[in-house]
Amino acid sequence: MPLENETSAVDPINPPAAYIGGKRVLSKAIVTKINATSHTGYAEAFVGMGGVFFKRTHKPKTEVINDKNGEVANLFRILQRHYPQFMETLKFQITSRREFQRLVACDPATLTDLERAARFLYLQRLSFGGKVTGQSFGIDRDGGGRFNVTRLGPVLEDIHERMAGVVIEQLDWRDFLKRWDRPGMLFYLDPPYFGNEGDYGKDLFSRDDFAALSEALKCLKGRFILSLNDRPEVREIFSGFEIEAVNCTYSIAGGNGPVAKEVVISG
Repeated sequence: MPLENETSAVDPINPPAAYIGGKRVLSKAIVTKINATSHTGYAEAFVGMGGVFFKRTHKPKTEVINDKNGEVANLFRILQRHYPQFMETLKFQITSRREFQRLVACDPATLTDLERAARFLYLQRLSFGGKVTGQSFGIDRDGGGRFNVTRLGPVLEDIHERMAGVVIEQLDWRDFLKRWDRPGMLFYLDPPYFGNEGDYGKDLFSRDDFAALSEALKCLKGRFILSLNDRPEVREIFSGFEIEAVNCTYSIAGGNGPVAKEVVISG
């Protein structure tokens, strides 16, 4: 268990939007493992929408999140530093297929950082299955509009307050591990699953990166927890570490789905 005064209690909160590969089902098991690992710093190399980061119940003084996807890093920077202005940008936004299609076609490089963050959040809130690439308009036949600022506001305010003091990086995972590794640091890593390397965008993570990641983890001064799908290739690549199998039920569209076998790897 963590040593006294290493961490302080925090309330779990909801992430800002769905994200493909998010840990809605697995987060409880991962948070339990995080709490049982002594650490004085916490760092996530592939934060996504923070499906594990925001569900944690304790935090150390040093917290760092990272994602090579510039849209992710920009959204959290805006939520951390420009929350009031961001809410003004979102104030008149509605759930609309036409607006969704317009924003999908829009080049984010032509937008201000506030507009870019608003675009990204809007698309993630409305995209079917939280997809990052190949996005399509998702609907909920039993609910209201999926982009409702009245409901979203309290979620974003919680994130703004929780992000105080958190360092935001936008690095390749290799550089991130090198920069933040030290005794007492706990890394949580949630890379694309084996066989789904392209789901998060071109050139962000390759099949060869799994072996490179295994070698990098062997050299850490700190500790790590890694989540992946349960594949023979994964078990072989990470055979030098502790591997725990976990059964999860989920589907890309949410709700009930097939049972998927996943692994939590640690060292």
